[in-house]
Amino acid sequence: MASVLTGFTAKAQETTLASVNILKNKKTDVKADSITTTKADAPATVKVAPKADAAVWVPVRRLWGYAFGDLYYNQHADATNRGAESMYNGVPTNRNAFQFRRVYLGYDYDIDQKFTAEVLLASEPNANTGVNGTTSIQNGDNLVDNKMAFFIKNFNLRYRNIWNGTDIVVGEMSTPGFALNEPGTNAPTSLSEATWGNRFIEKTITDFHKNNSYDLGAALQGTFDPATKNFGYVFMVGNNSTASLLPAANANTGFYKIFYGDLWGKFFNKQLYLDLYSDYAPTAPATAAIGGQSHSMKKVFAAYVNPKFSVGVEAYTQKITNGVTNSGTKNVEDATVNGFSIWVKGAVVKDKINFFARRDGYNPDTKFDGANSYTVNTNYGSYNPTVKETFYTAGLDFTPAPKIHFSPNVWLIEYKDQRSSTTTGYVGNDHNLVYRATFYYTFGK
Repeated sequence: MASVLTGFTAKAQETTLASVNILKNKKTDVKADSITTTKADAPATVKVAPKADAAVWVPVRRLWGYAFGDLYYNQHADATNRGAESMYNGVPTNRNAFQFRRVYLGYDYDIDQKFTAEVLLASEPNANTGVNGTTSIQNGDNLVDNKMAFFIKNFNLRYRNIWNGTDIVVGEMSTPGFALNEPGTNAPTSLSEATWGNRFIEKTITDFHKNNSYDLGAALQGTFDPATKNFGYVFMVGNNSTASLLPAANANTGFYKIFYGDLWGKFFNKQLYLDLYSDYAPTAPATAAIGGQSHSMKKVFAAYVNPKFSVGVEAYTQKITNGVTNSGTKNVEDATVNGFSIWVKGAVVKDKINFFARRDGYNPDTKFDGANSYTVNTNYGSYNPTVKETFYTAGLDFTPAPKIHFSPNVWLIEYKDQRSSTTTGYVGNDHNLVYRATFYYTFGK
């Protein structure tokens, strides 16, 4: 033992991972063929030769989390509280508060070399308030007494490498719009979200407008080139109801399924990213007045990513079949949604200060007739065909230490009524403007 310890301190030290594991009495599949030493007063060498067919596997047992929030000041609120999908819908002018917008607590557990489990608890309260029956409550994930509460966002089992480069996942998980995975990991994120890199500032445009970020179902997640992992795919079938089946009478839950698909690639030394996404979900059966309903999305994303400067564009179109009824013609019509997002970010001071800016354009119905009003048939999200939205954000990101961020930023949405000014119910242009001092930190991974 004295000569072995001397070997660790001598200049000619040569130690393999296997020898360290053996000396620490760690469990491992690697077995030593030999341990050789010299006299204590001479240069010493500790050599352990693992068998050629031995495999070292270290199981993951990881508790992790992150949180982000702000001190915000709502400088101006839209007079008619449009933008039901936004964080600050219904928040009055001049309100200011400290607020968490997201708190995550996750646990990853490797059951064995083939199976791994993921648990993710989330709390994502909104800034706006609401009423549930006769009880005044805080919307989002706060309890009736306004205390923050967790809900189960992910809870799934992953079977690694059912064939080379492909995993199967069963349970509650991130959808393919948010699931760029390298097989064998529990780190789903969308390619657009990963490259935008500022989720603590705002969601991506499709997430903002209620594309499912998580769902209960089954998925294949894999790469076409397991050695380099430059090209991959995700296919999933889910309930289209996130974690709940909702009331049994709701035709959208338990009778239909949503089908997701995503193809992604990394090019030119992983500086150019391309992503193609599609989904399809029937949502309601035909009635005497309205035909069968469904919605389907097609999205393309591209980004150039560099430590000094990055730029990304995301565009999507979504068809909502029999989604609206024209009050003038009395006809049931399909609605076509278009969205476009562009962002830039870059370094001001390397590893310390970055800048970012983004603009989104959202048109909820490209065939809207301004001379008429529309009633909504679809049960898809908080859909409103009347109001166009333009979103802007910009700011700085200070990183005093890795995984810690402080970001002063501006958050702005402009609203424009698609009806003509002479149409009953028309509302003039208005906006929400919020100034924020945002914080974000991660731990555990």
